[in-house]
Amino acid sequence: MQELITRLLAELGEDPGREGLRDTPKRVEKALQFLTSGYDADIDTVLNNALFTVDYSEMVIVKDIDFYSLCEHHLLPFFGKCHVAYIPSTKVIGLSKIPRIVDVFSRRLQVQERLTNQIADTIRDKITPLGVAVVMEATHLCMSMRGVEKQNSFAVTSAMSGAFRDNARTRMEFLELIKLHSAIPGFPSTSAAGLACVGED
Repeated sequence: MQELITRLLAELGEDPGREGLRDTPKRVEKALQFLTSGYDADIDTVLNNALFTVDYSEMVIVKDIDFYSLCEHHLLPFFGKCHVAYIPSTKVIGLSKIPRIVDVFSRRLQVQERLTNQIADTIRDKITPLGVAVVMEATHLCMSMRGVEKQNSFAVTSAMSGAFRDNARTRMEFLELIKLHSAIPGFPSTSAAGLACVGED
């Protein structure tokens, strides 16, 4: 990988041998290995049996989970907040495991829509809850520093199933509780129409 990065620097018109770039290939390789470490992660190992039988059937929310990922189209970062909710059926997930699930899938080459789906699908598959909701809001550097160059735009995606999909009051309760940082006008307190819904049942 370091050889490829050295060649890339040269193709960009730089001198890979100059002082400031001499160790860049090594640093970039290390950074990319970390940013794509989700490919080597196993969900069951990450969860580490932290699935517990609990007599609880109200909404569980973990919000404002910071995440960073790489856009698969330009290899530029996108980053923001992830909000996850579920309504248990018989089991709950250890709260610290939910951010870890987010990390597993965000540390890959991604598109935000698929990332949102993967988080929701994993929770649904592991504990079969009455409903799952995932909302992600992110800034994409491929939009803000190149292309259309819109620095203040957010992409918001959602994946909802079960009670969150079928029951408007449950869905709106969740959206009201997370209060999106992107402050989309009229959302979430008045309308769910602004979300790009993916992964619907």
